[in-house]
Amino acid sequence: MSPFDLSSFGKLLVLFAVIIALVGVLLIALGNLPLFGKLPGDIVIRRGSSTFFFPIVTCIIVSIVLTILINLVLWIFRR
Repeated sequence: MSPFDLSSFGKLLVLFAVIIALVGVLLIALGNLPLFGKLPGDIVIRRGSSTFFFPIVTCIIVSIVLTILINLVLWIFRR
């Protein structure tokens, strides 16, 4: 097998495409949730016609949930 196996590289690209598509669908679904991005601690600054929005608490909660899910999946596959 050569170090540049195009078949494996193609499979890896398809896997990345599927992951990106799933993240896109998840973002569309989460954008419609009433509390997503509107938690206490999320920063919103409105000045005139511009708005700065940084959902810090939402990002922390999403990070914790994703960390737990990824560790759970890795734990299942190690068994």
